[in-house]
Amino acid sequence: MNDNCIFCKIIAGEIPSSKVYDDGKMLVFRDIEPKAKVHLLAVPKVHFKLLSDAVENKAEILSYMLDKIPQIAKDNGCENGYRLVINQGDDAGQTVFHLHIHILGGELLPAEII
Repeated sequence: MNDNCIFCKIIAGEIPSSKVYDDGKMLVFRDIEPKAKVHLLAVPKVHFKLLSDAVENKAEILSYMLDKIPQIAKDNGCENGYRLVINQGDDAGQTVFHLHIHILGGELLPAEII
């Protein structure tokens, strides 16, 4: 856990969130500034900043998350499809430096959304 990370604080329960899924490896909650009808954030419970930091056991966590996301998306109104987005670094618009996967759907999405 990183004491300065907002997502670590959400995982620890120090900051409230609208949780939709929670297990020992990941947390999924509603984005507070949604860009689509359904906008969820899937966050690994272990802290790492970037996708490029996903080495060894962290890569296993990403695989686990990607395995769980289809059902989570379906359970939250994305039966007709969804988009996954990972922003990697400043130039991509990453604002919270704890790796997270945006799950967007619940409606027909435009080509540019984030």
